[in-house]
Amino acid sequence: MIAAALASRTPLYEEVAELLRQRIFRRELEPGSWIDEVRLAQEYGISRTPLREALKVLAAEGLVTMKMRRGAYVTEVSERDLAEVYHLLALLESDAAAVVAERAADAELRELQQLHQELEGAVKDRERFFEVNERFHMRLLELANNRWRNQMVADLRKVMKLNRQHSLLKSGRIEESLEEHRAVMDAIVQRRPEAAREGMQRHFRSGLEAAT
Repeated sequence: MIAAALASRTPLYEEVAELLRQRIFRRELEPGSWIDEVRLAQEYGISRTPLREALKVLAAEGLVTMKMRRGAYVTEVSERDLAEVYHLLALLESDAAAVVAERAADAELRELQQLHQELEGAVKDRERFFEVNERFHMRLLELANNRWRNQMVADLRKVMKLNRQHSLLKSGRIEESLEEHRAVMDAIVQRRPEAAREGMQRHFRSGLEAAT
């Protein structure tokens, strides 16, 4: 059973939370849908206690909404929610881009360039493009070296993923996103902090337009 396989590594509720998180991101659990705790507990071969603890983790991340006497539901993200999430991401990640442009070592910039080249090569594969894109953004944050910002961005990006499929559907958005990345990458390599900041803010403004 899944409980036996997972219990030896990390707390069971954390493993269950990750399984549910990925099901939400894959749309196996749709936004607005009720989460059947009994069925999931049976499917995973666990009691409802670790499942409920996992749901609390996801509720704290904004992925699940707990409703009094009705149970847990996958969160539905409104246009206002998205606008607020993108606004904060633009502020946090544009600041990180400026820091990296100013302070990163040459070897670190080469690492970012390598990730950008992976992104260039993934333009025909939407799922791979978004996977590499996320790695690029998270590595940029790591290089900016502010753990509080990193945690905030990680949580905000989980909420953003609830709406990711909509942004994927807009024709030409991947090509636009790649062009925006090139501008940010060029500014970082040229050690132009303000240009990197402005480029990242434009990137998120365009992303919001595509997502709504």
